[in-house]
Amino acid sequence: MTVPAIECAPMEANTRRAAFELLSGFLYNDPHYLESRAAYGDGGPAALDRALVLFLARPETGLVWLAHDRSDRRPIGACVVCYAISTARGGLVAKLDDVTVRGDIHGMGVGTAMLTALCDWLRARGVTRIDSACRRSNARAWRFYERLDFKPLDEERIALLLERNL
Repeated sequence: MTVPAIECAPMEANTRRAAFELLSGFLYNDPHYLESRAAYGDGGPAALDRALVLFLARPETGLVWLAHDRSDRRPIGACVVCYAISTARGGLVAKLDDVTVRGDIHGMGVGTAMLTALCDWLRARGVTRIDSACRRSNARAWRFYERLDFKPLDEERIALLLERNL
């Protein structure tokens, strides 16, 4: 199979369904996410759909970055980016989550191209760092991030659920 030429852009209303399909495929099939979904308070597909609506309604909080195959406009990759203000950087940083590439094209450079385009896009908007989390047991993902020059922080990510009716 030939490496697809990709085009990346933030999710829009007309690409929300594609984002939902890619991200739900990742969230509900990835063993590393499934191990921790209770701690995250995973609300299932309905919660994912609400999140996508919120990204469209509140773009100042973040975005869903989508990669499409240029030849047929099929969505082939997605990730979630949320903004934060860093006291260490004195400006905006991005939190990267839920990075996924369609399974049949893993290892073909799509993820690297997608994140390279994302870095350029964020840099042009004044974002000075990307933070992410990766289980060390997820060797494939860990190597991916290392190839992109992410550095380990030797921290553990922890979560506290603030329960309320959604």
